[in-house]
Amino acid sequence: MHTLDENHQPIPEARQPLLQRTLSEWKTLSLLGAPILIAQLAQMANGVIDTVMAGHASAEDLAAVGIGSSLWMPLFLMFMGLLQAMQPIISGYRGSGELDRIMPVTWQGLYIAAGAAVIMITLLTQVHPVLALLEMDSHTAGITQGYLNAFSWGVPALLLMTALRGLTDGLGHTQVIMAFSVLSTLLNLPLNYIFIYGKLGLPAMGGVGCGWATSLSNGVAAIALLIYLNRSTSYRRFHLIADWCRPHLADIGYILRIGVPIGFTIFVEASMFSVIALFLTPQGAVVVAGHQIALNVVSLLFMLPLSLGLALTLRVSFLLGAGAPDTARLISRSSLILAIAVALVYATLLVLNSEAIARLYTSDSKVQAVSVSLLTFAALFQIADVIQVTCISALRGYKDTRIPMLIMLFSFWGLGLPLGYVLTFTHWLTPAMGAAGFWVGLTSGLASASILLGIRLFFFAPQPTASASASA
Repeated sequence: MHTLDENHQPIPEARQPLLQRTLSEWKTLSLLGAPILIAQLAQMANGVIDTVMAGHASAEDLAAVGIGSSLWMPLFLMFMGLLQAMQPIISGYRGSGELDRIMPVTWQGLYIAAGAAVIMITLLTQVHPVLALLEMDSHTAGITQGYLNAFSWGVPALLLMTALRGLTDGLGHTQVIMAFSVLSTLLNLPLNYIFIYGKLGLPAMGGVGCGWATSLSNGVAAIALLIYLNRSTSYRRFHLIADWCRPHLADIGYILRIGVPIGFTIFVEASMFSVIALFLTPQGAVVVAGHQIALNVVSLLFMLPLSLGLALTLRVSFLLGAGAPDTARLISRSSLILAIAVALVYATLLVLNSEAIARLYTSDSKVQAVSVSLLTFAALFQIADVIQVTCISALRGYKDTRIPMLIMLFSFWGLGLPLGYVLTFTHWLTPAMGAAGFWVGLTSGLASASILLGIRLFFFAPQPTASASASA
């Protein structure tokens, strides 16, 4: 293989042995995916920092920040998924050498991000009806609204970085967003300390200070990213100011046709976990706590296959643009071997270390017992989850998002959630299983998604002109 540029997106040579081609593609995936993994972990760390530091302020501040986060996070995930359409589009243009089409797509993505910011800010600053519906006490509700008001100031910066990630990741520069995500996390910790506890002459703001700290850290990271893109020699060919483009409805529509199904799929998955948490509330605090521990563990483990999946999307779209559909098919299918290997390692670790993992989270023996039982089910959950994210990521590289969205909608809401409810609360199929019923339902839904997405991936035949139909 010879390298196209200084990044890790090589063009495959013809007539390489199958094993050598496969190993080379796996190496490419690793080089693309490692920075993505670090960026994902840095973003997760922000949530952990906010939770821990707000919890040390007061229980009300912790509850307010937790509820506020549960309101803004699904919205952000939906818009993030929508903007993820930019990665395969730009990566495809880079693979085909159509570099003059990259900045127009980038600007259309920035316009979409601006519209999303207006919607998100409007919704987050008007959550009083939702808080009233949750029957929160007035003091905690006030902290939640204050936190969201402060957080909203950073929404434009957050979505700006998300849109620009389409450019940097699409060009194969996955280390760029990694660096600025780490910067945001490093800033968030001291800023939380200053705003939450009232340092440097500022008043103690409690949970509201979390919102200001997050906004400021996002703002600084976004400005630093803009400065980098303006001054870096790697981006002289892709200059935001010099290559400014007017809004173009056809190109915006092309991004939305690919991105809306991605955003809706992510929203469906995130909302399902929120609904399950609400359903389990009557089961008591011990059950809910055990469920949250198991969910936190699998969410953390999911970062590796998710990062490989995002890298797979970039690689498949690049290869299609470069006129190497056979290699795209090879990496799409062979990645399933990697995915299954990762899943089996995860499952083994969860089964053998469930008690030790539970003890890391809590000293309550009852919560530990619930967590251990659920982590056993989580082991099977991991296998199905890793396979489905690999399949759907490959399909996104082919810009096939609508049918996978329908598959996920059926698997989660048509199969997984109803089955979980029946197993948890009724005696229709088995004696009521409690929280374990939802994990069986989730695993069944993910197994369904894995099978259907796998069939879709193996039999999907992309149109040769599909990747180039954005701009006429």
